[in-house]
Amino acid sequence: MIGFGRRWDPTGKLAVVTGASSGIGQSIAMQLVSRDCHVIAVARRQQRLDELAESYSDRFTPVVGDITSESTRQRIVDTVGSHGRSLDLLVNNAGVGAIGPFESASPERLRGVMEVNFFAVAELTRSLLPMLRRSSDAVICNVSSVLGHCAVPDKSEYCASKFALHGWSDSLRAELADQSIGVTLVSPSTTRSEFFDVLVDSGDAVSKSLGSWPPQRVARAAIKAIERRRSEVILSVGGKLLVYADRLCPPLMARVLRKR
Repeated sequence: MIGFGRRWDPTGKLAVVTGASSGIGQSIAMQLVSRDCHVIAVARRQQRLDELAESYSDRFTPVVGDITSESTRQRIVDTVGSHGRSLDLLVNNAGVGAIGPFESASPERLRGVMEVNFFAVAELTRSLLPMLRRSSDAVICNVSSVLGHCAVPDKSEYCASKFALHGWSDSLRAELADQSIGVTLVSPSTTRSEFFDVLVDSGDAVSKSLGSWPPQRVARAAIKAIERRRSEVILSVGGKLLVYADRLCPPLMARVLRKR
């Protein structure tokens, strides 16, 4: 059983962080490294990872590749194995978005978002579970969104992927409850990052989200949730208001969010 009363401590641990070249992922990776955790950082942009590795070479191992690729996921597994030890933390952070009406979007947009935000996450986790199981203190942290709790118009594919991640996280947590692996779901609202620079097939559409947290603040909250072995944490006042208003009065929220 997991020692739920015992805090998770990053000191001397081994972690995998995806989407680690910028934004939330980079901030989580750097904050873990600063606390003496060795991070295997995964991202597509080699130059970004190389720059970070120059500063933290003794506690930072870059893996360049797309997590939707089976070969990249295998290299992550092999890199963990090369350390000759168990894996203590997996942060599934890599993700993409899409904005615009569902009807006018391409099938490729839906499949692209689901592939990155859900299928790749699930398959990477499946591949790393044996190594996580070897740790007596392992945590899987899935970075989701408040839109995985409450759906909004013009982001249907993104909402679908995050709802899937939410449901899968809850199920996985129950399956692993009697083992030494915790599952933490972190749901930020809008974050100041490059996220909207890598939208899938969204044309000139822009996000109408208001308010935001810097990625460093989201990372601190995520690590705090991991340390406390929280099952789920919803970030920001606006995010909490959106989620809990939808839970308390779905018809009202449906009217508020309805496109006019």
